[in-house]
Amino acid sequence: MRYEFFIAQRMKLGEASRRGSLSLSIALAGITLAIVVMIVSITVMMGFRDEISNKIYSLDPHIKISNAVLGIDDNYSTINGQEAFTSIMTDSVFSEQVKSMSLIADKPAILKTDNDFKGIQFRGVDNKFDWSYLEHQLVAGRVPNDTALNEITISKVIADQLCLKVDDRVLTYFIDEKVKVRNMKITGIFNTDFETFDKALIIGNIAMIQQINGWNTDTGNFIGLNLKKVNDIQHDAYTLYSLLARGTIERGTTTLFHVTHTRDNNLSFFAWLQMLDMNVVIILVLMMIVAGFTLVSALLMIVLERIRMIGLLKALGATGSSVRRIFILLTQKLILKAIILGNIIGLTLALAQKYLHLVKLNPEAYYMPYVPISIDWMSLLALNVGIIVISYVTLIGPSFIISSIKPTTTMRFE
Repeated sequence: MRYEFFIAQRMKLGEASRRGSLSLSIALAGITLAIVVMIVSITVMMGFRDEISNKIYSLDPHIKISNAVLGIDDNYSTINGQEAFTSIMTDSVFSEQVKSMSLIADKPAILKTDNDFKGIQFRGVDNKFDWSYLEHQLVAGRVPNDTALNEITISKVIADQLCLKVDDRVLTYFIDEKVKVRNMKITGIFNTDFETFDKALIIGNIAMIQQINGWNTDTGNFIGLNLKKVNDIQHDAYTLYSLLARGTIERGTTTLFHVTHTRDNNLSFFAWLQMLDMNVVIILVLMMIVAGFTLVSALLMIVLERIRMIGLLKALGATGSSVRRIFILLTQKLILKAIILGNIIGLTLALAQKYLHLVKLNPEAYYMPYVPISIDWMSLLALNVGIIVISYVTLIGPSFIISSIKPTTTMRFE
């Protein structure tokens, strides 16, 4: 064992004076608070990122395949679902990445009750549509039956506005060249806390849209494709575009497909998440600076407490670098105590919020009713290692003040 480590291990923080002990306690509290803020900031940021991303990827198809020729209405911008499905499924490599594919059609409509009405977007889906996320968001009832033409599920926002409940019937007006009315039955009410989705969409059977528009069973507005993994969704979208283009050439058809992915279709939400990441980075940098200044102050306080000991060590032949190493190791005791306390307090607060939802939010502004928490142990480990490394580097410069202390001057210091 090196003697510097042995001496630092035997020394106790703040034992020389009551004033020094109080100063070091304040320093310990300051560093601990900075670590707590960093842990809470990271867990909240990751919680928002995971929850919002999960909502977007669950409510909006990972990849949309539509007709590249944009029309003036939904009767013109149509896609042959069977043609696209065939191209995708004939490629064994890409088809293995596909979780689900669904032919979808959207059409503006008006819901009307005896006392009120509301403009909405009717989304018709086929029997391959993935209902798993919306089933977990149901507050009443069930999702529509695949074989029922007139069953729909609506959001709690729309249900509250129109005073509707499960099993109620509502007139739905589809405005085209002629106004077409359908009497729809509400089978379920969902609540995603996602304003853009909840206020605009109701979901039913695509056969209803196909009937109203005079389409065959293979026609829709776009295909919604969900992947098993979304780690490289941009590359997957490009691969799919190339695959569909090759299929068009091989079959000699004239269809031009347009392929977009979730990140392109929801740029504003992902830009908001990037801003949130930047805010967390700023908080981490500020907290690191605060912790660094506090550590330097603690080191200087320890040096002042032990200045006669420094002179004694130098008189006994210890080099300046060895004495600096002793005091850096001693100050590291402080940061290790702060890390332990900061992690205990920070993780306790994070876990309490994760399971008890103590801090509430306005869903209309934040897309969820409470502050989300996501704990990634590797990120927290990296944070703690980073704190130790940065604190050690921070102490190297100020520790050179010890080299300027001469044994002859320390004997007169009290």
